[in-house]
Amino acid sequence: MLTAFARAFKTPDLRKKLLFTLGIIVIYRLGTHVPIPGVDYTNVQKCIDQANANQGLFGLVNMFSGGALLQITIFALGIMPYITASIILQLLTVVIPRLEALKKEGQAGTAKITQYTRYLTIALAILQGTGLVATARTGTLFSGCSVASEIVPDQSIFVTITMVLTMTAGTACVMWLGELITDRGIGNGMSILMFISIAATFPAALWGIKKQGDLAGGWIEFGTVILVGLFMVGLVVFVEQAQRRIPVQYAKRMIGRRSYGGTSTYIPLKVNQAGIIPVIFASSLLYIPALVAQFAGGQSGWKTWIEQNLTKGDHPIYIVTYFVLIVFFAFFYVAISFNPEEVADNMKKYGGFIPGIRAGRPTAEYLSYVLNRITWPGSLYLGLIALVPTMALVGFGANQNFPFGGTSILIIVGVGLETVKQIESQLQQRNYEGFLR
Repeated sequence: MLTAFARAFKTPDLRKKLLFTLGIIVIYRLGTHVPIPGVDYTNVQKCIDQANANQGLFGLVNMFSGGALLQITIFALGIMPYITASIILQLLTVVIPRLEALKKEGQAGTAKITQYTRYLTIALAILQGTGLVATARTGTLFSGCSVASEIVPDQSIFVTITMVLTMTAGTACVMWLGELITDRGIGNGMSILMFISIAATFPAALWGIKKQGDLAGGWIEFGTVILVGLFMVGLVVFVEQAQRRIPVQYAKRMIGRRSYGGTSTYIPLKVNQAGIIPVIFASSLLYIPALVAQFAGGQSGWKTWIEQNLTKGDHPIYIVTYFVLIVFFAFFYVAISFNPEEVADNMKKYGGFIPGIRAGRPTAEYLSYVLNRITWPGSLYLGLIALVPTMALVGFGANQNFPFGGTSILIIVGVGLETVKQIESQLQQRNYEGFLR
């Protein structure tokens, strides 16, 4: 990987792309520290020091924003509204025929869906910004802090609207920066910004574990966490690269005097076909009961049960529910993102077939059978990786945003591998010598 980056810096046009990407990253990180009007940041810092606010959905969004959410800055919402909008559009593509038709139109249809994603991102940013301001005004954002209700001193309508509009504009700016990286930089811009947001929280989280440790001044715990992290990175790289290759043979066709086809290829089915999306879905869905109980008044029986069983990360009911939801969403997302019947029809249209399997419906049934078989280990792997923060919570007294947690490692390794592949492919294009020398 380091060799690829070194060779890229020696190539003039790739060096410009890398420097442009680094410049956008610097601007993004500066924006995560620019305050919005109407917030008392002295009280915000006090609450961050006092309260354990890095739990639940707030902790997930705070991780994706690079710590900007709890700081309540202009990039407080980060890239999360765009991620949510992209997932919603992807799910609606299966349900709404118009979106499915746009997806099949190629580049023009994809551009239209991207435009819809931008509109939905702004709408979600307004909604999430309003919710964040409301929780900050009531003191719910930092539960247990003595000055939580004094974070927003002026609670007038004008100040509230200004705060929401500022955070919405910040989200639009983040989306624009990500698209700039995609167009003029290296890699997928949104993924790069997500990578930077998560990596930015690592040093503080690691140093916090060292300060909380008791063995040899905390260095034993610190070293153990580093070793666990390296092991997890190796495991994630191994599984993310693993795939089931289904061989496909294309028959020869004579068109005029030319012969077409007769080639052999394969369909790569990844073990973790769903990626990180099941973990995000499960985390968001599991936080809804806790959010409802948090805003509900009184002390009813159902509220007490939720507070005792579904808000503590080390509770057995929470762990089992979280694991089951991840497995369920892994199968759900694979079912809507990969259509065996469509793949079988395309193969039949172009004269392709799987050796030993008849074209058409038998091919679709075979692909569905193989996909279900490899989704089981992929979903169990996701569930086990996602439970690492819970084990860290019990073993080291860390918060749920354990630095080498499953969500963060999956994203960082996935984005890193994809970016390195893009750099290597561009290097290969520029240094290709051809068959004739």
